[in-house]
Amino acid sequence: MLFIPVIVVLGVLVLLNLMNNRWKEKWYVPTCIVGSLILLGIGLLDKQTWTQMGLGPGTYLTGLLWAAGCVLAVLALYFIGIALPFTRKFFYDERGGEQGGWDLMRNALVIVPFGTVLLEEVAFRGVLLAMVWSRFGLVWGIAVSSLAFGLWHILPSLVMHETNAGVSATLGTGTRGQVISVVLSVVGTALAGVVFCLLRVGSGSLLAPMGLHWATNGLGFVFTWGLFRRSRRTGGLAATAGE
Repeated sequence: MLFIPVIVVLGVLVLLNLMNNRWKEKWYVPTCIVGSLILLGIGLLDKQTWTQMGLGPGTYLTGLLWAAGCVLAVLALYFIGIALPFTRKFFYDERGGEQGGWDLMRNALVIVPFGTVLLEEVAFRGVLLAMVWSRFGLVWGIAVSSLAFGLWHILPSLVMHETNAGVSATLGTGTRGQVISVVLSVVGTALAGVVFCLLRVGSGSLLAPMGLHWATNGLGFVFTWGLFRRSRRTGGLAATAGE
């Protein structure tokens, strides 16, 4: 009986992952919102409190302060990354660079916060972390949540290898490059999941990892878009990347 609610949550996540990667353009945000509500409902039925899931009313102010600090930190790192030729090329992702200004705003201000960030933080650092933590302890909670978060990115990593010039140039093309890309993505996002979990536990609020998650993804779209515009003015990707 201890494992059944956790297995149910994992099953819902598998379904949501397939739905998002098959019908992403049309149903992504509604799917994420409804999925988040379903997962929160499962957490409450499992007798997890709002505080255990990082959403207790007393944590909002602290969480917002932590989130603001995370946004500033990511902003600084992105400016450093964009200034260095080696890291700059990883910002060239066709999914973000080829969009118009309106699409940029929609991605950064709607799709990322109310889709990606909402669902993934509620799922992995809210409900799943709380359920496993309450049963088996914090270490197991972080481990299970982070591993599930890594596996969650298998399907998106397949697309990233095809659309990100820096990734495909570094890892190579074809099946071998794609496999390496998937493995690195799973490992990298699992490690990122550990950081998100520690931020959630340290701050006591789900808003803290939400802020870091939005900054990583949302500002990523902004910097990618800016680099693509600059490359068009300076003679393409190679010129802008300093190659």
